[in-house]
Amino acid sequence: MPELPEVETVRRGIAPHLTGQQIVRVVVRQPRLRWPVPEELASELTGQTVRRVDRRAKYLLLRTDAGVVLLHLGMSGRLRLLPAETPLVKHDHADLVLASGQCLRFNDARRFGALLWAREPPERHPLLRALGPEPFDEGFSGAYLRQQARGRGAAVKTLIMDNRVVVGVGNIYANESLFAAGIHPLRPAGQVAEAEYARLATAIREVLSEAIRQGGTTLRDFVGGRGEPGYFQQQLQVYGRPALACPRCGQPIQRCRIGQRASYFCPHCQI
Repeated sequence: MPELPEVETVRRGIAPHLTGQQIVRVVVRQPRLRWPVPEELASELTGQTVRRVDRRAKYLLLRTDAGVVLLHLGMSGRLRLLPAETPLVKHDHADLVLASGQCLRFNDARRFGALLWAREPPERHPLLRALGPEPFDEGFSGAYLRQQARGRGAAVKTLIMDNRVVVGVGNIYANESLFAAGIHPLRPAGQVAEAEYARLATAIREVLSEAIRQGGTTLRDFVGGRGEPGYFQQQLQVYGRPALACPRCGQPIQRCRIGQRASYFCPHCQI
């Protein structure tokens, strides 16, 4: 499933081509996605100009004067910028056709993605209003994480993967951030000191920043807005490396399950 770095990579890829462009036609071939595509999307969006392309958590936000398109890639969604007359392939569910002659085409084999329309400010949308801060926000810090962790007996990995605490720290990046910070993923969140959380907040930002720089982590379905894969998987330190040597100490990487998700860690370097 595309996570924050993959979605940010797509945003950066499509934003220069969409910003300032008028949407001249909206074609919805399959309205039954994770949530039904609103019937009014085509009539209200046609003729609007894309003012900005933003991201909130894993949602892409195409802002116009009339409202905002919320796009979610789900598990297998892809966005491509193509000439509008490009022949369709299987699972091409929707096109936003631009005045430039190109279209933004949404393909989603599993149909867990979303194409929604909001007239109200997106921060008030039910899917967004309960989300925690972005990891790059000024208020995301060790002190903030320590405050959120008080009294929590759940694993620290579970805490940082909670979108109500902080958005965008998916399974891969949680594993890599905890390794970088030297914190065992099974430690109870309430027993991690503020200084350790400060290291973790820094590690999360650094891991995500590097993943964005590398274009994300392609494990299965993700490709960027221009069709290119992500390369961060070549730099993974612990994720998907059970029994291989820790890059720091040489001890075998161990694997366990936390909250139904595979977790990888070095028992020597992470305490």
